[in-house]
Formats: sequence, structure tokens, C-alpha cells
Amino acid sequence: MKIKKISLSRNIMMIGFFVIICLVYCAKLISIQIAGRDFYELVSTYTYTRTETITAQRGEIFDRNGTPLVTNIYTRNIVFDYASMPVYKDEFNDVILRTLEIFEKTGNLDKISQSALPLEGVYPDLKFSDEFLGHSGNLSKFKRMLSSFNLSENTDSAKLTNFLVRRYALVDGNGKGRYTDRQITRLLQIRYDMEYKKFSTRQPYILAEDVDIALITQLKEINIRGISVTETVQRHYNYPGYASHILGRVGKIPSENVDYYRELGYSLDATVGILGAEKVFENYLRGIDGQRTIIEDAYGNILEERITKEPVAGKDVWLTIDINMQIIAEDALKNNINLIVENAKNKKGALNGEDASAGGITVVSPKTGEVLAMGSYPTFDLATYNSDYSTLSTDPLRPLFNRALTGLYSPGSTFKLATATAALTENIITKDTKITDKGIYTYYPDYQPRCHIYVNYGITHGTINVVQAIQHSCNYFFYEIGRLLTIDRLNSFSRQLGLGDLTGIEFPEPIGILAGPEYRENNGLEPWSPGDTLQASIGQSDNAFSPLQLGVYMSTLLNGGTRYRIHLLHSVHEYSSKAEIMLVPPEIKSSINLSQEHAQLIKSAMKSVVESGSAARLFRNYPIEMGGKTGTAQVSKTKSANAIFIAFAPFDDPEIVVSCIIEQGATGIDAGYAIRDVFDYYFDIDSNS
Repeated sequence: MKIKKISLSRNIMMIGFFVIICLVYCAKLISIQIAGRDFYELVSTYTYTRTETITAQRGEIFDRNGTPLVTNIYTRNIVFDYASMPVYKDEFNDVILRTLEIFEKTGNLDKISQSALPLEGVYPDLKFSDEFLGHSGNLSKFKRMLSSFNLSENTDSAKLTNFLVRRYALVDGNGKGRYTDRQITRLLQIRYDMEYKKFSTRQPYILAEDVDIALITQLKEINIRGISVTETVQRHYNYPGYASHILGRVGKIPSENVDYYRELGYSLDATVGILGAEKVFENYLRGIDGQRTIIEDAYGNILEERITKEPVAGKDVWLTIDINMQIIAEDALKNNINLIVENAKNKKGALNGEDASAGGITVVSPKTGEVLAMGSYPTFDLATYNSDYSTLSTDPLRPLFNRALTGLYSPGSTFKLATATAALTENIITKDTKITDKGIYTYYPDYQPRCHIYVNYGITHGTINVVQAIQHSCNYFFYEIGRLLTIDRLNSFSRQLGLGDLTGIEFPEPIGILAGPEYRENNGLEPWSPGDTLQASIGQSDNAFSPLQLGVYMSTLLNGGTRYRIHLLHSVHEYSSKAEIMLVPPEIKSSINLSQEHAQLIKSAMKSVVESGSAARLFRNYPIEMGGKTGTAQVSKTKSANAIFIAFAPFDDPEIVVSCIIEQGATGIDAGYAIRDVFDYYFDIDSNS
């Protein structure tokens, strides 16, 4: 009996112990499955999905021979992703501070993007930055920020600082800082900038651009949630300072064009063409960005990463320009202006070109309408455009202004070719018609202009025909035929030659001004008079055209009345390949019935100008037969006259037409040095031989 009692007691104890163990395991199981969450469940349950943009390669820009002009350089940026950032403000701030610590340790604080915070100094002694708010654009944007905060425009720096530190939870309820003064200052800069740049799920915040691998490696090792690395492209200009007005630049989408680009499928942080070829050929150059999807756990560990949309590269654009000729033309224009100023020092009196400082030059193919070169002076360097902008935009010489394309100038005597050709076509004169220059044109009793040779030397050109009138640029001859022709017929003919009409180039351009009753009436100017017709016939009055339009006008004359559309796009190619997708063919824009006899007569007259006329000083005995016409246009009594020169070569089968206008160049012939330099290059002529 005793043995049985002991066995029963032992069994009861063992059963009780087993029950207790079972209860403990059950409790733990209930805790895991029902009442609690362990580490592994947190990892598997709390995941974050974010997307990163895979930047597509932007097409590159080349000259007509395939020489690279604008290429891509890829850089890595550190970006905050809104969807992955902590929700609570203190955790949000901690992510920023941890990131900044890595920047400081690796010596990359200078890479952090400049903040739009209008305050300077160290918290709490922050004051408004006069330099920042002195810029009108910054001031207007700051006022919009104040409005979004429901703060008055008269809010002072102390009130703004107090508002922001509380808004971003940088101080506690008693106003005591949660961080060091230096940390609060940095957090203010970044948190404000995030709001300013509309940080959101659709708009990531770029903390730093063009960072090195060492920094990226450090950030990845620490694995800070909300941080990602994106790749962007920067444009590299292979010929800095040249073709700047043609190539243009890229930038972020302008605020006023956001809706337009959004409809085309662009992301709000996309890079687009802002000016020049970058803008007008955007539809070719633009790539289509791809997308990468990343799934992370609550601790920032990447669980899955996949490409959900492949990027598509943009197309390469080949321009019609020859970069070597472009360089020659731009240098020649600059040197020509400097030469005029230098020569003026040795001339008596004033207004001899000592004030020359700007101009434009174009080189076109009369057979195709292709622009081989187009230069404007002064110019600028696209590589330093952003840092130089404040200086460039306030420079009185306006280096950002493309004089070759958009500058409008009185054509002076170069217009006489149109007057002569119109008079011949309308049978006002023949090649044998002679008119006697009497010095003073007395047809109208109330307006009697004088021939320039009479004004300067007291003599006349005598009795001359149309070729001689062009050769010696006789105003009297053109007064007479202009009066007989009438302004309406003169303008109708001139417009068909390309004057006062768009050239067709892909860039925005002015239409030019054809002087006449219509222009006066449309612009509320004084009524047209017979005397105005006399001035218009020699290229004065209200006539104003760009250097490019003058090149088109001469090309049309040389082509016997066929006018080609001017274009800068040569062809389109696959990215990073010479595989041609599209070649731009010559396109006839208009034509006029110009007899071969009259066209040849005008050409011969232009040949006589450079061989024995007003331009002989520069081109007599030139190795290549050519033709041209000079022009001198008065602009005011206090400035030297503008110098205009248009020329073509070779004479028998013209291949290029060059037009050059130099503001305050004094005399037309003096704009010929740049043209001669272009001819020397194109025809491989040693000017020193």
C-alpha cells in the first residue's frame, strides 16, 4: 500500500508539470498568433513599396559631319523619397540628421543643394538675407510661401523663425530646442526647401547632386530609410563658348509650362529643352524614362527590386552647321569688330566706328537653305551660363540676344538689289536704261534728298546704267526707279525674295519690316508720303531685316527666284549610333518668275562691286570669283552708322552666301573682313600668301 501511494503521488506531480508546460506554450502561442507580434512578423507585415525613375538618355547634338557638340555626362544624386520617409516629424528629422552626418564625415556638405530659405545665420539668430530677397523672382516666391503659411507679407524674421521651428517640430511645447542650434539651422534649411519645392509622392526631393561613390557606399551601409540614389544627366558642351545661341540649354520644366508638359507625359522633375536647338528639337532629343519598383521592410532592407518599365533613349540630332566654320565665323566677327575699333583711332573726327561692339553673321547654302554657320557677338558660354546669368542678363551689350537671327537692322544699300531687280522685272528699266545723277533729286518740291557722293564730295556719278548704279551704290538712280516702281510693287516683289517674311527656320524669328503705308497704318505711325518711297528704295525708311533674312534674299536672287526654306536640322539618328532615321531634304518655300537675263545682270553687278566698286579694297584680285553688296545705314546723330555686307561665292556656281552686320561699324565695306575670313576657310585660301 505504501508503494502504491508513492507512485500515485509521483504521477500526479508529473501530470501537473506537463500541464503547466502545455499552458506556458499555449500562452506563448496565443501571444504570438493573437495578442502580440514578433520581429519576423513585423518584417513580413510592414513593407514599403516605392518607385524610382530610371532616367532615359537624352539624345545628343552633332554638327553636319557627325562631330559631337553636346553630349551627356551622367551624375548620381541623393534623393529623399516621400513615400518611404517616416510619418512622425521627429523620426523624419532624425532621417535628415543621420544623412547629414554622413555628408559631413565624407566631406560632402558642399554638395547639398542650396536652400530657398530666405534666412541666414545660425538659430536662433536668423535674419532675412538681403542678397536672396533682393532678387525679384525669389521675393515673389517667398511671398507665395508666406501666403501658404497664412502669414502676413510683413512677417519679420523672428516671427517666421518661431513659426517654422514649431511647424517642423524642432522645439518642444515650451519652445526649447530638441536639437543643437546648428542642427536646427540645417533642418530649417532642408525642411523649408522641401516645402518650397513641393516634396511629395510625385515630387522627390533632391538633397545633393553629382555625389561620389564613397558617399553613396557610406549611405548604403547605414541603410537609412527614405534615402535613394538616382542618376541624372548633365549636358557637356564640347566647344564651350561657340554656337551657344544655336545649341541652347536644358533645365527643369518652367512653372508656366507645367500643364503642357504634364499632358505630354513628362514627370514634374524632368529635364527639358529651354532654349535653342535643345528646345525646338525636344521631340527628337527627349527620352522616355523607365521605372524601377523597390520593396523594403520596416528597417529599410530591400526585399525585392525589379524594373517595371524599360527606359527609351532619345534620338541624336545632327545640325546643318559645320562646327569648324562656326568657329571661324564667330572668331571672324569678333576680330572684325575689334579691327574697326582699332582703325577708328587713326581716323579724324568722330563716328568712325570707335563705338562698334556687336554684330551678327550668317552662312547659308543657297542651293539647300541649310545654315552652315550663324554667329552673334558678344556671346556667352553655355557651360557657365547659370553662374554667369546675373552678369549676362544685365550686360548692356546683351550677349544673350541672337543678333544673327532676331536682330532687325536697316539693310541700307544692300536693298538696292531688290529695287533694281523689281524695276527690271516690271519693265521700269532695261539693262541699257541710263539715268543722269544730278546730285540733288528734285522731283518733289518739298523733299529733295541728295546722293551720298554729292554730300561727301560735291560731285555726281554722271549718267549711269543699273549695273553701274549698283557698283557705285548711286542713291539718285534708285530714287528715280523707286518712284516709278511705286512702294506697293516694290514691297510685293521684295517679300517674294524673302524680305519681310519668315525664313522658315525652326527657331522663333521676327518677320522683319517692309517699309510702306501698311506698316505705318498697322503701327499707328505717321502717314506714308512720296518722300518715304524714295528712302525705302535705298533700304532706309522703316525697312529692317535680320542678317539671316538678308542671306535668304541674296540666295533667292542667285537661284533665279527660287527661295528655299532655311533650316538647321540636318538629320535624326538613333542614339549613340550613326544609323540615320530621317534626313531633311531641301524645301522650296516660294518662287518668283525672275528671268535668267535679269538674274545674271544682277550677279554681274555684284561682281563689279567687289572687283572695282565699293568693296574692291578688300576683294580686288581675290583668288575666287565672287560677288557682293555693301550697305551703310544711319542709326542716329550720336552713333556711327551700321555696316552691312552680303556676299556669295563662287561666282559661276554659288555654294555659300555670307551676310554680316556690325552695329556702329561705320561703313559697309568694313563688315567685309569677317566675310573674307569665312571665304578663306571654305575655299582653303591662305590670305597671307
